[in-house]
Amino acid sequence: MKVVLRQDVDNLGERGQVVNVAAGYARNYLLPKKLALEATPGNLRTLELHRKVWLARDARDLGEAQALAVRMSKVQLQVVKKAGEHDTLYGSVTTAEIAELLAGAGFEVDRRKIHLPDPIKTLGTHAVQVKIHRGLSVPMSLQVIAEVDEGA
Repeated sequence: MKVVLRQDVDNLGERGQVVNVAAGYARNYLLPKKLALEATPGNLRTLELHRKVWLARDARDLGEAQALAVRMSKVQLQVVKKAGEHDTLYGSVTTAEIAELLAGAGFEVDRRKIHLPDPIKTLGTHAVQVKIHRGLSVPMSLQVIAEVDEGA
């Protein structure tokens, strides 16, 4: 089934693109969530009219995102976790915890926008990517520190 994407969909395509998908995927996911429209001639004409508005909005949003990226790149994130032998953590640092740290620093970021190359399960400094716009990710560093046990 051919559909026109109304929004960017990961691993599928960008807004305004005509893609061929399984009928069930379109009917059960894309269409109910208003992520896509059927690729009819009328819908294609309508989307062409909206394309100019999207381009202007994207340019404005990219400028705002770049300013936010500069501010975010200056932030140093630290998290204190319990660690065992050989600097391994009990559990791991999750994207939800990183989102809370960013919220504490004044940046509201959805946890799904935070990309960890590998699960963080050791002490030390780790690289974290935060996607703040379609084409813009901010590299950040996260320092994991061992919790000091005062009872021992």
